[in-house]
Amino acid sequence: MTKLARRRLTAGIQARLDAITGNASKRDEIVVQQAPDTFDEVQLSGERDLAITLLNHETVLLQSLRAALRRVEDGSYGACVQCEEEINPKRLAAVPWANRCIQCQEAADRSRQSSTETVEDLVNT
Repeated sequence: MTKLARRRLTAGIQARLDAITGNASKRDEIVVQQAPDTFDEVQLSGERDLAITLLNHETVLLQSLRAALRRVEDGSYGACVQCEEEINPKRLAAVPWANRCIQCQEAADRSRQSSTETVEDLVNT
């Protein structure tokens, strides 16, 4: 990777990182509020659940972005962490923080989905 490409990549990832870390208002939305009306309480609860889900998503994305920056610095960026093959440049252009090639990511997603279904089966029985 050329120095210019490395700088552009790092700048793009850092810009995304800064945009997420600069948005701390989501934490304010998870405060438990009391409402005089049961309907309002249910609505506030739903909004709080959505805010928590978004905050969790942003946390995972922050971790992925920071890990991508570390991989750029140590020279391992662009290699799949699972099979060590080169990640398709089109994938990296679309998802610069990707740490797996598309095949390994799909396998990980299937495994995660299978684990979730197993847990749901245990809960529902």
